[in-house]
Amino acid sequence: MSDVPLDAHSARVATGEPHPLDAPARSSLNGPHAHFAERRGNVLRYPADVATFAALPEDPDATDWEDIAALVGPGEVVPLNGVKVPPPDGWEVVMRLAGVQLVDDGVAAAPYEEAVRLGKEDVPEMLDLVERTRPGPFLPRTIELGTYLGVRRKGALVAMAGERLHPPGWTEISAVCTDDAFRGQGLATRLVLAVAHGIRSRGETPFMHAAASNVNAIRLYESLGFRLRRRTTFLAVRVPDQVPVA
Repeated sequence: MSDVPLDAHSARVATGEPHPLDAPARSSLNGPHAHFAERRGNVLRYPADVATFAALPEDPDATDWEDIAALVGPGEVVPLNGVKVPPPDGWEVVMRLAGVQLVDDGVAAAPYEEAVRLGKEDVPEMLDLVERTRPGPFLPRTIELGTYLGVRRKGALVAMAGERLHPPGWTEISAVCTDDAFRGQGLATRLVLAVAHGIRSRGETPFMHAAASNVNAIRLYESLGFRLRRRTTFLAVRVPDQVPVA
């Protein structure tokens, strides 16, 4: 898959060290989220009930593909991040979606008085909201990845946003969603700014991902002070039932 950096910060050319956001899942699992990491050889993944992401080396060899197959299991679908080569023969590409990565470039981060911090007891409602609004993957233990804030109206959870990937020095804002009946009230905007405020308060920088086709969301995030850093491809592959041994 192809990642096209859009600024001088996207790679540390002088040292040859990749930028943490070039492979954010791998950076997270080797950094602040290392306590979640399931590892086999050079391959890492989150537990299946925490996040769907797996992380291979940028240019994986046959052994790396065998290792991710063993970690995930035959027939399972796994999103890949930061991989520069196509999967081997026999691996089915089930999703290839153009995306963008946006970074904080003067976001007017601010607390939101109506927002409440969500906890494990709120997960059933969070899963229900995600099922109805489809902001992206959210699993029973995703809430363990960081802070999630929500808005309740008459006791019901109607909007939320929170933190997902956590490369060193950076935190991704994710799961931004609002119940259809409460759209147009600016809830998502205020929640994004509140989550960004929490990230900034730790001395870290917020970033986000979006489908390139979601132009309305991208325009909103850019209006809030996010800047397009790079174009990328969201890729998910299905592990074959039998993986040839190298």
